[in-house]
Amino acid sequence: MRRALSTLGWWLRDHAGLVLVLLLLLPAAALTTLRLTDATWGPAVRLTSFVPYALPVYAAALVVAGIGHARWRTRLRLVPVVLAAAGLAAHGWWVAPYWLGPNPPAPGGAEPIVVVTSNLFGGEGDALGLVELASAEQADLLVVNEVTGPALRRMRAAGLADVLPYSIGRPEADPTAGTMVFSRVPLSEAVRLDTPLASYQVDVGGPGGLTLLAVHPSAPTAVADWRRDHRTVRRAAVRSDADLVVGDLNATLDHAPMRRLGDAGYRDAVELANAGFQPTWPENGLFGPLGFLPALVAIDHVLVGEDLAARSARTIALGGTDHRAVVAELARK
Repeated sequence: MRRALSTLGWWLRDHAGLVLVLLLLLPAAALTTLRLTDATWGPAVRLTSFVPYALPVYAAALVVAGIGHARWRTRLRLVPVVLAAAGLAAHGWWVAPYWLGPNPPAPGGAEPIVVVTSNLFGGEGDALGLVELASAEQADLLVVNEVTGPALRRMRAAGLADVLPYSIGRPEADPTAGTMVFSRVPLSEAVRLDTPLASYQVDVGGPGGLTLLAVHPSAPTAVADWRRDHRTVRRAAVRSDADLVVGDLNATLDHAPMRRLGDAGYRDAVELANAGFQPTWPENGLFGPLGFLPALVAIDHVLVGEDLAARSARTIALGGTDHRAVVAELARK
């Protein structure tokens, strides 16, 4: 036993770099696998949110493998280099659109359409700050998830009706379920979608206006509900030929339901505007014992159909909520 442990110790000393590369490649490869599949197991679905972080891990593995492979006493010493390079290329391809993707411009003189969305964390978010943000950005549309009665009263007391006088939706008994849309122009009667957390289809601005889906699918802590809600959202978007799908979608662009929305013609405004990777959750130290973490995953979205261009998009911190708000300036093509 002592001799075997000694031999193992010598091997590990001679191959420390190889061991480090393998320790890096294993979690990175797991994230790659999740990106290539449609996970149904809850932890796997939630881990898919972190797919972009495989990119720096593959880069680190490639550096270590590139430095050490010539010294490793194995006939397979090039395999870690190839695997790291392949993973780096794949994830680079997947994240590149955040900075380099095609961005067909709107025609000159097209009127801007400013859309803001925010999750108010069960009504605990800064309602006054949200109204001030909508006013400062000259928002045309504001989609709010997890709005409660007290939060709505605070927003109205802050002068919301002066900025966005039209609205649909209402607070719900469940503080996480209320979704509302506030608009600068009239809204049609809303059609509620079949999701436990309120989601709506509404026309903005009358004939010739926009069709908006203001949505809030279930969180992937209940994967069956999450998958069902995303199917409902996609069907509603395709059936109504929606121009906008906006809200806390509880999914990143790497999740299979979001990729299917992309296949149906819906692009994230942050990606379309080449605004870079902009996570929206968790924010403000509100994620339990891991509250020290910054926002890590992008689950709040302004998705646009093929008739809209994205001029700019960014996320903005809002006090009291675990989500960053998203502000997107759009225009008709």
